[in-house]
Amino acid sequence: MGSRQVSSTDLAAVLGPDALGRFGLPGRITVAGIGISGISAARALAGLGARVTVVDNGDGDAHRARAAELAELGIEVRLGHLPDGARAGETLPEGTELVVTSPGWQPQSPLFLAAAAAGVDVVGDVEVAWRLRGAGAELRAARRAAAQGAGEGDDGAAAGDRAPAGPAEWLAITGTNGKTTTTQMLASILKAAGLRTAAVGNIGTPIIDVVLGEQEYDVLAVELSSYQLHWAPSLRVHSAAVLNLAPDHLDWHGSMQAYAADKGRIYEGNTVACVYNVADQATEDLVVEADVEEGCRAIGFTLGAPGPSMLGVVDGILVDRAFVENRQKNAQELAEVKDVNPPAPHNIANALAAAALARAFGVEPRAVRDGLRDFRPDAHRVARVDEVASVVYVDDSKATNTHAAEASLASFDKVVWIAGGLAKGATFDELVQKSAARMRGAVLIGADRALIAEALARHAPEVPVVDLDRTDTGAMLAAVREAAALAEPGDTVLLAPACASMDMFANYNKRGEAFADAVRELAAESAADTA
Repeated sequence: MGSRQVSSTDLAAVLGPDALGRFGLPGRITVAGIGISGISAARALAGLGARVTVVDNGDGDAHRARAAELAELGIEVRLGHLPDGARAGETLPEGTELVVTSPGWQPQSPLFLAAAAAGVDVVGDVEVAWRLRGAGAELRAARRAAAQGAGEGDDGAAAGDRAPAGPAEWLAITGTNGKTTTTQMLASILKAAGLRTAAVGNIGTPIIDVVLGEQEYDVLAVELSSYQLHWAPSLRVHSAAVLNLAPDHLDWHGSMQAYAADKGRIYEGNTVACVYNVADQATEDLVVEADVEEGCRAIGFTLGAPGPSMLGVVDGILVDRAFVENRQKNAQELAEVKDVNPPAPHNIANALAAAALARAFGVEPRAVRDGLRDFRPDAHRVARVDEVASVVYVDDSKATNTHAAEASLASFDKVVWIAGGLAKGATFDELVQKSAARMRGAVLIGADRALIAEALARHAPEVPVVDLDRTDTGAMLAAVREAAALAEPGDTVLLAPACASMDMFANYNKRGEAFADAVRELAAESAADTA
C-alpha cells in the first residue's frame, strides 16, 4: 500500500486527544495556501485535533472545490476577499497560535508580518512533517498490531518482517541545481540496497502524507528547497548534501547571503555526514558554519581524484575514499562513469553526492553501481529529442537559472542556445563569459531576453543572436526554426533557458513539451523535403 492521504479518523482514534501537545503543536493553526502541501497539512492537523483555518487569496473554481473538500472535514477555509474587504491570505485569523505556510509564500507576506507582530511562529510543511515522524511511527505500529490481531499480513511482513522500531531516517539534499535528479538517484541506490525508501519533499507525494502514511520506510531521500528550509527550524537529519550554490530566487530571499543561509540550514544538527561540493567553496563554508552532532563528518565530492574523506573520479571510475578502512591509503570502486545516465559532468557530480549519502547510511558499493544503472532521469533534463539534418536537439527546460544553464552548455562542444524567460533577478554575464566559446549562436525568447542579449553583446559580440519578440503559441516553433538556421552539422540546439517559464508557459514541463513538439515538426518538414 502507498502513502495515501492522511485519514483524520485514523489520527484521532489512534494518537489520542493529547497528540498535538506531544508532537509540539498548538490547538489553533492557520494554514497559508490551499495547494497540494496546504491541503496535506490541513488534513493532518485537523486529524490531530487542531482547529484549522486555511487562507488563500485565490477564489477560483479550483480553490472553491478544494475548500468544499476541506469543509467536509470541519476545516474552515477563507478565500479571496473577506466581508470587510481585506484579503484572506493577508489576514491573520483571531486566536491563531501557529501558521503553517506553503513553500512559495514569501517571508515578507502581510500574513507573516501580522503573525510576527502577534508573536506567532511561522513554519512550513517540512517542519510539521519532521515533528510528526513519531506520530507516523505510532500509527503504523497500531495498524500492524491490528492486522496481526485480525490474522492479516501487512506491509512490514511483506517486506520480510522489517518494520522499523521508530521513524525512518532522512537523507536530505538541497542546492541551486540538481536536487531532484540527485534525490531520485539516491532513492534508486537505496532501493538497490534492499531498503524501503521513497524520493519525497519538494517532489512526489506531500511529505506529511508520507510521514503519516501506511507504507513502512527504512530511510527517505528528501529533496528540500531553500523555501522549505527557511521554514524548518527544528530539522535535524541523518546526513545532508548541498550540491552547489549560485544566485537564485533572490527576489524571495532578498540577498545571496540570505539564500545561502537558508540552504545551509540543511546541515544543522546532522548526525553522520555533511556532504559538500569540493568545486564550490561556498558549500564547504556552510559545513564549517553548521552546528552538528559530535562525530558528524565533512564529506566532499569532486570530479577529480578524491583526497581522504572524499568521493571522486579516477580513470573513469567513481571511487570512495571516505567510507573505507584506512582512507589515507585506500579507495573503494563504486561504479563507472558510463553507469551514470547521462554521463555529463554535472550529472556525474550528482551521482557522487547521491553515492556519498548512501554510503553514509551504510549502503554497500555494489548497490551504488546497481542503483545508478537503474536510474532514469525525468523529462526535460538534458533529454535528447531528435537529430535533424545532423544537428542534435536537446531539451533541458529544467535549467531555470544561470547555474543550471552553464552546466548544460558545458555538456556539448558547439551549441545554438535557446534561452530566455523570467530572470528572477539573475544576471547573465558570468554565464556568457564561461560559455561563449561553445556558442554557435543564440535565439532569445521571453520577457527578460534583453538581459541575455546585453550580456552576449558585452562578452560574446561575435555570436549571432536572434531576438524573438513573440509570446504566442507558435513562438517556440519559430525559435527552433531560427536555431536550425544557425546550426551546422554536428552542432547541438539546446533549450537551456536560464530563466523561469511562467511568462510564456504554465511551467518548465510545458515549455519543454513545446520545444519537443517544435523539433518533431521540424523533423517532419525535413523528412518531407528529402523524400
